[in-house]
Amino acid sequence: MLFVHGNLSDGSAWNEQLDLLPAGFRGLAPDLRGFGRSAAAPVDATRGVGDYRDDLIALLDSLGLDAVHLVGHSLGGGVVMDLATGHPARALTITLVAPVGPYGFGGTRLDGTPCAPDFAGSGGGTANPDLVKLIAKGDSSDAHPLSPRNVVRTLYFPGAEAVRDEDALVAGILGAHVGDGNYPGDAVPSPHWPGTAPGSRGVLNSISPKYLDWSGFAASGCGAPVLWIRGDQDAIVSDTSLVDLGHLGALGHVPGWPGEEAFPAQPMVQQTRQVLDRYGDHTEHVMAGAGHFPYIQRPAQFAQLLHGHLGGRA
Repeated sequence: MLFVHGNLSDGSAWNEQLDLLPAGFRGLAPDLRGFGRSAAAPVDATRGVGDYRDDLIALLDSLGLDAVHLVGHSLGGGVVMDLATGHPARALTITLVAPVGPYGFGGTRLDGTPCAPDFAGSGGGTANPDLVKLIAKGDSSDAHPLSPRNVVRTLYFPGAEAVRDEDALVAGILGAHVGDGNYPGDAVPSPHWPGTAPGSRGVLNSISPKYLDWSGFAASGCGAPVLWIRGDQDAIVSDTSLVDLGHLGALGHVPGWPGEEAFPAQPMVQQTRQVLDRYGDHTEHVMAGAGHFPYIQRPAQFAQLLHGHLGGRA
């Protein structure tokens, strides 16, 4: 089984699930490039998540693994779907956990068309600069509202009382390599709201709709059953995401928002559902009260769902 972590995280986020695997299953949870203990190799965002995908394929090839069970969270969900779309025979089953949607993150309408011709509102320029500075400084305190620790408490989980493994998750954020080639990536100015468009390097550009599109999965020839798990209190991958500039603009947090018709909130959940409905063999499970990390917030419940999905497919 190949577990793929999300943005501002690392493979250690899966440790509890690795320990809960049933007999006969071997779990692999690598750190993607630029995260955790992996090298700070630059990300060519013009390939979407292709650099991450090819790194994982190289890992599987080195281990002599032709096909595996794929589990991907957030950014990792996009990587998993990109891998399964381009290499369908390598997926035995697919489990998606709050995956980045089929048209990337930021600035698209339901059908995936961009709100602006240059994909403004997505990419490296959408990261909060205070958070980027605090990661670069290695700040593990809760002194700043946007410190990595407060990100865990307010965005990763539905509230501080639900947080588990806080120190490990903070360490995962601080392990991200900061720079134009990694997190968050570069950006270019845009004449369209909110004034920034994706560059060509780094993490957030790799999931910009300018470069990432796994909507072709339905026609890929992949036969793997898909389990999609999400929390109904997810503040990151949601139709009302608190890190989507369209939604933040509507709330009045980003000045100059041009209105619902010009720049709506990205309907991320609806986009994923439409693509998976076209694919056919999938199950959507919504965990009530869970946030962006349901496998950490509710490990036993998540493991039960995952193991049931695996069934006898060893």
